[in-house]
Amino acid sequence: MFLIVGYVIILASAVGTYSVHGSLAALWMPLEYVAIVGLAVGGFVAGNDLKVIKSTIGALPKIFKGSKYTKVLYIDLLAMLFEILAKVRKEGLMSIENDVEDPEQSPIFSKYPAIAGDHHVIEFITDYLRMMVGGNLNALEIENLMDVEIETHHHEVEVPGHVVSKMADGLPAFGIVVAVMGVVNVMGSVGEPPAVLGKMIGGALVGTFLGILVSYGFIAPVASLLEQKAHEGSKIYQVIKVVLLASMSGYAPQVAVEFGRKVLFSDVRPTFLELETELKARKGK
Repeated sequence: MFLIVGYVIILASAVGTYSVHGSLAALWMPLEYVAIVGLAVGGFVAGNDLKVIKSTIGALPKIFKGSKYTKVLYIDLLAMLFEILAKVRKEGLMSIENDVEDPEQSPIFSKYPAIAGDHHVIEFITDYLRMMVGGNLNALEIENLMDVEIETHHHEVEVPGHVVSKMADGLPAFGIVVAVMGVVNVMGSVGEPPAVLGKMIGGALVGTFLGILVSYGFIAPVASLLEQKAHEGSKIYQVIKVVLLASMSGYAPQVAVEFGRKVLFSDVRPTFLELETELKARKGK
Protein backbone atom coordinates (compact mmCIF):
# COMPACT_ATOMS: atom_id res chain seq x y z
CA MET A 1 0.00 0.00 0.00
CA PHE A 2 2.70 2.48 1.00
CA LEU A 3 4.66 1.52 -2.10
CA ILE A 4 1.79 2.70 -4.31
CA VAL A 5 1.43 5.88 -2.26
CA GLY A 6 5.14 6.51 -2.66
CA TYR A 7 4.95 5.99 -6.41
CA VAL A 8 2.10 8.49 -6.65
CA ILE A 9 4.12 11.07 -4.70
CA ILE A 10 7.16 10.49 -6.92
CA LEU A 11 5.17 10.90 -10.13
CA ALA A 12 3.38 13.97 -8.79
CA SER A 13 6.68 15.54 -7.76
CA ALA A 14 8.63 14.75 -10.93
CA VAL A 15 6.06 14.78 -13.73
CA GLY A 16 3.49 17.02 -12.08
CA THR A 17 5.88 19.88 -11.43
CA TYR A 18 7.37 19.53 -14.92
CA SER A 19 3.92 19.77 -16.50
CA VAL A 20 3.42 23.25 -15.02
CA HIS A 21 6.00 24.76 -17.37
CA GLY A 22 6.61 22.03 -19.94
CA SER A 23 4.71 19.75 -22.27
CA LEU A 24 4.14 16.18 -21.13
CA ALA A 25 4.16 15.15 -24.78
CA ALA A 26 7.92 15.78 -24.82
CA LEU A 27 8.35 12.99 -22.25
CA TRP A 28 6.38 10.48 -24.27
CA MET A 29 9.10 8.47 -26.00
CA PRO A 30 7.74 4.90 -26.18
CA LEU A 31 10.75 3.47 -28.00
CA GLU A 32 13.14 4.80 -25.37
CA TYR A 33 10.96 3.34 -22.63
CA VAL A 34 11.02 -0.04 -24.34
CA ALA A 35 14.80 0.17 -24.86
CA ILE A 36 15.52 0.96 -21.19
CA VAL A 37 13.16 -1.72 -19.87
CA GLY A 38 14.58 -4.23 -22.34
CA LEU A 39 18.16 -3.45 -21.31
CA ALA A 40 17.28 -3.79 -17.62
CA VAL A 41 15.41 -7.07 -18.07
CA GLY A 42 18.13 -8.41 -20.34
CA GLY A 43 20.81 -7.59 -17.79
CA PHE A 44 18.72 -9.25 -15.07
CA VAL A 45 18.29 -12.46 -17.09
CA ALA A 46 21.91 -12.55 -18.26
CA GLY A 47 23.36 -11.98 -14.79
CA ASN A 48 21.35 -14.54 -12.82
CA ASP A 49 20.64 -18.25 -12.97
CA LEU A 50 17.15 -19.75 -13.16
CA LYS A 51 16.93 -20.31 -9.40
CA VAL A 52 17.62 -16.64 -8.64
CA ILE A 53 15.23 -15.44 -11.34
CA LYS A 54 12.42 -17.61 -9.97
CA SER A 55 13.04 -16.60 -6.36
CA THR A 56 13.10 -12.91 -7.30
CA ILE A 57 9.87 -13.09 -9.29
CA GLY A 58 8.27 -15.11 -6.50
CA ALA A 59 9.30 -12.55 -3.88
CA LEU A 60 7.84 -9.53 -5.69
CA PRO A 61 4.16 -10.08 -4.71
CA LYS A 62 5.17 -10.01 -1.03
CA ILE A 63 6.01 -6.32 -1.16
CA PHE A 64 2.35 -5.48 -1.79
CA LYS A 65 1.18 -7.47 1.23
CA GLY A 66 1.33 -6.65 4.89
CA SER A 67 3.73 -8.54 7.11
CA LYS A 68 2.59 -11.94 8.35
CA TYR A 69 5.00 -11.66 11.26
CA THR A 70 2.63 -9.97 13.68
CA LYS A 71 2.43 -9.92 17.45
CA VAL A 72 -0.37 -12.51 17.29
CA LEU A 73 1.78 -14.89 15.25
CA TYR A 74 4.69 -14.60 17.66
CA ILE A 75 2.40 -15.17 20.63
CA ASP A 76 1.20 -18.34 18.88
CA LEU A 77 4.80 -19.39 18.28
CA LEU A 78 5.85 -18.84 21.88
CA ALA A 79 2.71 -20.56 23.17
CA MET A 80 3.36 -23.56 20.92
CA LEU A 81 6.98 -23.83 22.02
CA PHE A 82 5.88 -23.49 25.64
CA GLU A 83 3.41 -26.33 25.21
CA ILE A 84 6.04 -28.57 23.61
CA LEU A 85 8.64 -27.85 26.27
CA ALA A 86 6.11 -28.25 29.07
CA LYS A 87 5.26 -31.69 27.71
CA VAL A 88 8.95 -32.57 27.58
CA ARG A 89 9.48 -31.40 31.15
CA LYS A 90 6.48 -33.35 32.40
CA GLU A 91 6.68 -36.56 30.35
CA GLY A 92 10.23 -36.63 29.00
CA LEU A 93 11.77 -36.07 25.58
CA MET A 94 10.41 -39.31 24.14
CA SER A 95 6.86 -38.01 24.67
CA ILE A 96 7.21 -35.64 21.70
CA GLU A 97 8.63 -38.22 19.29
CA ASN A 98 5.31 -38.65 17.46
CA ASP A 99 4.83 -34.87 17.27
CA VAL A 100 8.27 -34.48 15.74
CA GLU A 101 7.98 -37.33 13.25
CA ASP A 102 4.47 -36.43 12.05
CA PRO A 103 3.80 -32.74 12.78
CA GLU A 104 0.74 -32.67 10.49
CA GLN A 105 -1.03 -35.11 12.83
CA SER A 106 0.37 -33.60 16.01
CA PRO A 107 -2.31 -32.31 18.41
CA ILE A 108 0.10 -29.58 19.50
CA PHE A 109 1.07 -28.25 16.07
CA SER A 110 -2.51 -28.47 14.80
CA LYS A 111 -3.60 -25.95 17.44
CA TYR A 112 -1.50 -23.29 15.73
CA PRO A 113 -2.38 -23.26 11.99
CA ALA A 114 -0.56 -19.97 11.37
CA ILE A 115 2.69 -21.64 12.43
CA ALA A 116 1.93 -25.10 11.07
CA GLY A 117 1.23 -23.58 7.64
CA ASP A 118 4.86 -22.48 7.30
CA HIS A 119 6.66 -25.71 6.48
CA HIS A 120 10.10 -24.06 6.73
CA VAL A 121 9.45 -23.06 10.34
CA ILE A 122 7.95 -26.43 11.25
CA GLU A 123 10.89 -28.23 9.65
CA PHE A 124 13.33 -26.04 11.58
CA ILE A 125 11.56 -26.77 14.88
CA THR A 126 11.13 -30.50 14.34
CA ASP A 127 14.70 -31.02 13.09
CA TYR A 128 16.18 -29.63 16.29
CA LEU A 129 13.62 -31.26 18.54
CA ARG A 130 14.60 -34.53 16.86
CA MET A 131 18.24 -33.86 17.74
CA MET A 132 17.22 -33.12 21.31
CA VAL A 133 15.30 -36.41 21.46
CA GLY A 134 18.30 -38.27 20.00
CA GLY A 135 20.57 -36.79 22.65
CA ASN A 136 23.70 -37.08 20.53
CA LEU A 137 24.52 -33.35 20.47
CA ASN A 138 25.03 -30.90 23.31
CA ALA A 139 23.65 -27.35 23.44
CA LEU A 140 26.83 -25.76 22.06
CA GLU A 141 26.93 -28.07 19.05
CA ILE A 142 23.26 -27.49 18.29
CA GLU A 143 23.71 -23.73 18.67
CA ASN A 144 26.54 -23.73 16.12
CA LEU A 145 24.44 -25.77 13.71
CA MET A 146 21.47 -23.42 14.19
CA ASP A 147 23.66 -20.40 13.50
CA VAL A 148 24.90 -21.91 10.24
CA GLU A 149 21.38 -22.84 9.11
CA ILE A 150 19.96 -19.41 9.98
CA GLU A 151 22.82 -17.71 8.16
CA THR A 152 22.23 -19.91 5.11
CA HIS A 153 18.51 -19.10 5.16
CA HIS A 154 19.26 -15.39 5.51
CA HIS A 155 21.60 -15.44 2.52
CA GLU A 156 18.97 -17.21 0.41
CA VAL A 157 16.14 -14.80 1.22
CA GLU A 158 18.40 -11.77 0.73
CA VAL A 159 19.15 -12.69 -2.89
CA PRO A 160 16.03 -11.08 -4.48
CA GLY A 161 16.72 -7.77 -2.74
CA HIS A 162 20.36 -7.76 -3.84
CA VAL A 163 19.45 -8.66 -7.42
CA VAL A 164 16.83 -5.90 -7.71
CA SER A 165 19.24 -3.44 -6.10
CA LYS A 166 21.82 -4.21 -8.79
CA MET A 167 19.16 -3.65 -11.44
CA ALA A 168 18.40 -0.25 -9.91
CA ASP A 169 22.11 0.61 -9.93
CA GLY A 170 22.35 -0.21 -13.63
CA LEU A 171 19.32 1.72 -14.84
CA PRO A 172 20.95 5.20 -14.88
CA ALA A 173 23.71 3.78 -17.10
CA PHE A 174 21.13 2.19 -19.39
CA GLY A 175 19.42 5.59 -19.55
CA ILE A 176 22.69 7.12 -20.68
CA VAL A 177 23.08 4.40 -23.32
CA VAL A 178 19.65 5.23 -24.72
CA ALA A 179 20.45 8.97 -24.56
CA VAL A 180 23.70 8.45 -26.48
CA MET A 181 21.82 6.47 -29.11
CA GLY A 182 19.46 9.43 -29.40
CA VAL A 183 22.37 11.86 -29.76
CA VAL A 184 23.88 9.68 -32.49
CA ASN A 185 20.55 9.92 -34.28
CA VAL A 186 20.63 13.71 -33.88
CA MET A 187 24.13 13.88 -35.37
CA GLY A 188 22.75 12.32 -38.51
CA SER A 189 20.22 15.14 -38.82
CA VAL A 190 22.42 18.21 -38.33
CA GLY A 191 20.97 19.78 -41.46
CA GLU A 192 17.52 20.03 -39.92
CA PRO A 193 16.16 23.37 -38.61
CA PRO A 194 17.03 24.29 -34.99
CA ALA A 195 13.45 23.63 -33.83
CA VAL A 196 13.59 20.06 -35.12
CA LEU A 197 17.07 19.46 -33.69
CA GLY A 198 15.97 20.84 -30.33
CA LYS A 199 13.08 18.41 -30.19
CA MET A 200 15.36 15.50 -31.11
CA ILE A 201 17.95 16.45 -28.49
CA GLY A 202 15.22 16.80 -25.87
CA GLY A 203 13.94 13.37 -26.78
CA ALA A 204 17.42 11.92 -26.40
CA LEU A 205 17.73 13.42 -22.91
CA VAL A 206 14.49 11.71 -21.88
CA GLY A 207 16.49 8.47 -21.78
CA THR A 208 18.78 9.82 -19.05
CA PHE A 209 15.81 11.26 -17.16
CA LEU A 210 13.89 8.00 -17.36
CA GLY A 211 16.82 5.82 -16.32
CA ILE A 212 17.47 7.87 -13.18
CA LEU A 213 13.78 8.26 -12.29
CA VAL A 214 12.95 4.57 -12.66
CA SER A 215 16.11 3.55 -10.82
CA TYR A 216 15.85 5.68 -7.69
CA GLY A 217 12.12 6.32 -7.73
CA PHE A 218 10.70 2.90 -8.57
CA ILE A 219 13.19 0.02 -8.53
CA ALA A 220 15.38 1.01 -5.56
CA PRO A 221 12.35 1.17 -3.19
CA VAL A 222 11.38 -2.35 -4.30
CA ALA A 223 14.90 -3.59 -3.50
CA SER A 224 14.72 -1.92 -0.09
CA LEU A 225 11.37 -3.54 0.68
CA LEU A 226 12.63 -6.97 -0.37
CA GLU A 227 15.63 -6.60 1.93
CA GLN A 228 13.37 -5.54 4.81
CA LYS A 229 11.10 -8.55 4.22
CA ALA A 230 14.12 -10.86 4.22
CA HIS A 231 15.43 -9.44 7.48
CA GLU A 232 11.98 -9.62 9.03
CA GLY A 233 11.52 -13.26 8.01
CA SER A 234 14.76 -14.38 9.69
CA LYS A 235 13.72 -13.22 13.15
CA ILE A 236 11.32 -16.13 13.73
CA TYR A 237 14.21 -18.60 13.45
CA GLN A 238 16.24 -16.65 15.99
CA VAL A 239 13.32 -16.81 18.42
CA ILE A 240 13.03 -20.58 18.02
CA LYS A 241 16.78 -20.96 18.47
CA VAL A 242 16.86 -18.96 21.71
CA VAL A 243 13.88 -20.80 23.22
CA LEU A 244 15.16 -24.29 22.43
CA LEU A 245 18.69 -23.52 23.62
CA ALA A 246 17.34 -22.05 26.86
CA SER A 247 15.39 -25.25 27.41
CA MET A 248 18.48 -27.38 26.72
CA SER A 249 20.37 -25.27 29.26
CA GLY A 250 17.90 -26.32 31.93
CA TYR A 251 15.56 -23.34 32.08
CA ALA A 252 11.87 -23.92 32.75
CA PRO A 253 9.49 -23.56 29.75
CA GLN A 254 8.12 -20.26 31.11
CA VAL A 255 11.63 -18.81 31.33
CA ALA A 256 12.69 -20.25 27.96
CA VAL A 257 9.84 -18.55 26.09
CA GLU A 258 10.64 -15.32 27.94
CA PHE A 259 14.12 -15.51 26.41
CA GLY A 260 12.44 -15.81 23.01
CA ARG A 261 10.16 -12.87 23.72
CA LYS A 262 13.13 -10.61 24.40
CA VAL A 263 14.60 -11.36 20.95
CA LEU A 264 11.60 -9.91 19.11
CA PHE A 265 11.43 -6.48 17.51
CA SER A 266 9.68 -3.97 19.75
CA ASP A 267 6.69 -3.48 17.44
CA VAL A 268 5.73 -7.17 17.56
CA ARG A 269 7.00 -8.05 21.02
CA PRO A 270 4.21 -8.90 23.49
CA THR A 271 4.65 -7.58 26.99
CA PHE A 272 5.48 -9.97 29.81
CA LEU A 273 1.91 -9.79 31.09
CA GLU A 274 0.41 -10.30 27.62
CA LEU A 275 2.44 -13.45 27.09
CA GLU A 276 1.83 -14.73 30.61
CA THR A 277 -1.92 -14.20 30.23
CA GLU A 278 -1.95 -16.05 26.90
CA LEU A 279 0.05 -18.95 28.29
CA LYS A 280 -2.23 -19.31 31.29
CA ALA A 281 -5.33 -19.14 29.08
CA ARG A 282 -4.02 -21.80 26.70
CA LYS A 283 -2.74 -23.97 29.52
CA GLY A 284 -6.28 -24.17 30.83
CA LYS A 285 -7.69 -25.41 27.49
